[in-house]
Amino acid sequence: MPQIDIPSQFDVIVVGAGAAGLYTALCLPAELRIGLITKQTVSLSASDWAQGGIAAAIAPEDSPSLHIEDTIQAGVGLCDRPAVEFLAKHAPSCIQSLVNLGVAFDRHDNHLALTLEAAHSRHRVLHAADTTGREVTTTLTAQVLRRQNIQVIQQALALSLWLEPETHCCQGISLFYQGQVRWIRANAVVLATGGGGQVFAQSTNPAVSTGDGVAMAWRAGAILRDLEFVQFHPTALTKAGADRFLISEAVRGEGAHLVDDQGRRFAFDYHQAGELAPRDVVSRAIFQHLQRTCADPATAHVWLDMRPIPAQKIRQRFPNIIKVCQRWGIDVFSEPIPVAPAAHYWMGGIATDFMNRTNIPSLYAVGETASTGVHGANRLASNSLLECIVFGAQMAHLQMTDVREELPDSPLLDTHEFYADMGEWQPQQERLEFLRQEIPRLVWQSVGICREQSGLETAISTVESWQHDFTSLPVSQFLLSLHPKESAYLDLPDVERQLRLWAETRNLLDVAFLILKSAAFRTESRGGHYRLDYPQLDPNWQVHTLVQQNNWWKSPVLSD
Repeated sequence: MPQIDIPSQFDVIVVGAGAAGLYTALCLPAELRIGLITKQTVSLSASDWAQGGIAAAIAPEDSPSLHIEDTIQAGVGLCDRPAVEFLAKHAPSCIQSLVNLGVAFDRHDNHLALTLEAAHSRHRVLHAADTTGREVTTTLTAQVLRRQNIQVIQQALALSLWLEPETHCCQGISLFYQGQVRWIRANAVVLATGGGGQVFAQSTNPAVSTGDGVAMAWRAGAILRDLEFVQFHPTALTKAGADRFLISEAVRGEGAHLVDDQGRRFAFDYHQAGELAPRDVVSRAIFQHLQRTCADPATAHVWLDMRPIPAQKIRQRFPNIIKVCQRWGIDVFSEPIPVAPAAHYWMGGIATDFMNRTNIPSLYAVGETASTGVHGANRLASNSLLECIVFGAQMAHLQMTDVREELPDSPLLDTHEFYADMGEWQPQQERLEFLRQEIPRLVWQSVGICREQSGLETAISTVESWQHDFTSLPVSQFLLSLHPKESAYLDLPDVERQLRLWAETRNLLDVAFLILKSAAFRTESRGGHYRLDYPQLDPNWQVHTLVQQNNWWKSPVLSD
């Protein structure tokens, strides 16, 4: 059996290695022993895919107060003003911290270059070409790997939170690493696992974005907030095998047309502005058109035709789009691009305060996993990377009275082994693969861009029956029966892939259930939540939705 040379305890465990997890690890007090857990490698995260930039009011003609108002307006009545003020006021100093760490933002002469994005009233978006997220995460990763107090544990899967039975204080996690499930203690756990875009059949998020932190926290009794709010981007490259690459709205602004299989510009059927209607309107137009015209809307697409734009203008303005489309065999100068709306960003998450604390003592959340109150019902462009940095910086103030005390050593009492011969493993694997494939299709159809009560209720029943099926699998019975201090080896073919399939399927089932129930609970349309049966904004619903275990309730929005 392999010897695993990771400690049985840390001062702090950070789960997730995107911008939020990396920056949190760097900001935590340097005397702490930190374990940074990532289920893939340190370079694969949604942050790494972020094209746009990071917003901050640093221009002479800009101010935090203008940034605050733009953010609140985008959030359609659900932003907590104190959180937005905190974000905008701390943004300039956090940008300076990134520059000091070596992040190479684009410059004009000696000044940081700023661009304008949708719904911003000023040029305030810093960028590094159109791969800002990669520049930020690459720089942060290099810094993390230099720190003696941070141990990076790659291709390790956090399975659940470890709560102290009497106080319900978080005291570590269970972890699958190198074929073994084991329990690792910590004085504090920080969840920075990103969003849950993979619960939708179409998503711009990478394969790692399976809502792990939100699902683990929910199962442990954490309070979650505003899970029904998902931002969809209308035009993501949609081709079998290809990453869901965003095709910028600027393409339509320059004159590209949206057409269906018949070559007809159908968007005008849904809004007088056609392709140039607001983002959520264009997403709904494409979604509803595909519902009417396609046998399988979960994988269908329309076409974005760039040929009305002069070729020279395309080369000048969109070199990266040309390059990415070429990689997938699409020549934008001679053929249209297959596109469809895709889940892009989850506004909801684990409810946290300005210090990233959750309702579970010693459990923290940062980034897209958290709900800080800054995004409301619809996130303002380029506030997501900013939120990771501003709130990650708060972990510098982490105070743990017992942080230097050694926790009592807790040797693993029992080691169990799960052995499956191919005869009994095959049907379990097939069931897991079926669920992993069908969950996103069901969620996309029932709680995607357009929602209504009967579809939500049917899907909730289906997910509940799937949860029952999942729990009944022998591998689930074995893993869910493990107690803290019990380790386990799994004798399975291709064990790393199979355990990840099991864990992500479990998390996606829970995330699907939570989004479905939250969407059924909110009987209005607002921001990233659109109900066909309740298409209007309802002032009685200018509240947050909260959920803990199976209880949903309303909570007031903080205005000052």
